Amino acid sequence: MSEKETKNYTKRNVSDFTRGKFNFQRFGRWLIVRTILPIFYKIEYRGMENIPKSGKFIVAPNHISYLDPFIAGEPIKRPIAYMGKKELFENKMLAFLIDKLGCFAVNREKLEVSTIKTAINIFKTPDWLLGIFPQGGIRRNRKIEKINKGFAVLAKQMKSDILPIGLTGCEEYNWIPFKGKLKISIGEIVSYNQEYDEIIDEWGQKVAALTGYEYIKQIEAAETKTSEPELNKV
Repeated sequence: MSEKETKNYTKRNVSDFTRGKFNFQRFGRWLIVRTILPIFYKIEYRGMENIPKSGKFIVAPNHISYLDPFIAGEPIKRPIAYMGKKELFENKMLAFLIDKLGCFAVNREKLEVSTIKTAINIFKTPDWLLGIFPQGGIRRNRKIEKINKGFAVLAKQMKSDILPIGLTGCEEYNWIPFKGKLKISIGEIVSYNQEYDEIIDEWGQKVAALTGYEYIKQIEAAETKTSEPELNKV
């Protein structure tokens, strides 16, 4: 796929977030979380009372498997537009599928203007929420570390609080019926009205508490390569 075609997946308009995509996403959740996973996992939900009943917020889980967008979205019940690394959209079949699920491409090394514009358009829709995995790629080492600054930048620019979600159980896939345990823990809201490093640190601590993972606060978490676009370009 050419660079031009890949870039087409980074910018999304309000009209791109359709009822059809929500229905496809909802079908995926039903198929995976309610039909297939219960054969292999006992699924436990915690902290459901922490989910805001209305309004916009950023859904921010840790990332341990390819199934996480479906798993984290199941208790939310609303459509979620997840950021996906742009490399995923280089495969035409995969790009077609995840685009139909409402995902859009993002450069993990740098927060670009197109990402900000797409986030703005998501917040203009009546129902869709923005979904971000603050650690970027999948992390199965049971540590909350290497947190990207981009989600904190977006939260402050969008004036949007963050809903931390802790996922455990799919660090390794279990294919023995009824032997696995999957836990979805929802924490209290992280306010955007803080400094970037404070947002990152609070999210990291809360998700570590939700998962029982070790939280490693590093200089890299505050001094990531992610840079903030100039607002006058948005």
